[in-house]
Amino acid sequence: MADSRDALDLPVAILAGGLATRLLPLTENLPKSLVDVAGKPFLERQLTLLRNEGVRRVVLCLGHLASQVQSRFGDGAAFGLHITYSIDGPSPLGTGGAILKALPNLGSEFLVTYGDSYLPVNFRQVVAAFRTSARPALMTVYRNRDRFDKSNVSFNESEILEYSKNSRSGRMQHIDYGLMAFHASVFQRYPEDRKIDLADILTDLVHARKLAGLEVGQRFYEIGSLEGLAELNRIFNDSNSFTP
Repeated sequence: MADSRDALDLPVAILAGGLATRLLPLTENLPKSLVDVAGKPFLERQLTLLRNEGVRRVVLCLGHLASQVQSRFGDGAAFGLHITYSIDGPSPLGTGGAILKALPNLGSEFLVTYGDSYLPVNFRQVVAAFRTSARPALMTVYRNRDRFDKSNVSFNESEILEYSKNSRSGRMQHIDYGLMAFHASVFQRYPEDRKIDLADILTDLVHARKLAGLEVGQRFYEIGSLEGLAELNRIFNDSNSFTP
């Protein structure tokens, strides 16, 4: 476990404001972050992973049933973290809009991940690659070859050349891993309090040749689907602790 000397100086924004319809009926009255994974809420598993990687500051971007998460995790002190909250409000802002709203809590540089992703990766390596890339944003990618989901990224060892959530090309052998780094300046051109998907912002960065890439070797895990949730439950139940 990382100690305070190893703490990362970047906060992590966790995008966890969705309705989690693919997990119904589990999420009918429960936010996805609190879905049980081998006896603990998924968010607790996720926060433990982040803390062990040196993360100390987390901004939870919430929407659906946000008060349940706030009541359960509070200021984060019980988990060795400092947690602040950014809430969508009456209308969902989308993943990009949620980051825009959270910018006052994030500072000039920050990491972003999703509220259903479990990513056993070296966070310091990601931060180092971002800071040496000379680009305002970085996407981690995994050589997926359509194994765990449809590959959606073309990558040339340092730059994202193509990215799309909807269209595919034969050049796409990688997939968006679910961990990104940003300069806050990336978001200045977009209107506040308007719904926007982070995928659209990432696509704009690709077209401007401003999105760096870093390939990681450890596969991702997720609870965005019932199948992914079942797999992660098996992993934790089999070992009582996650082993990459």
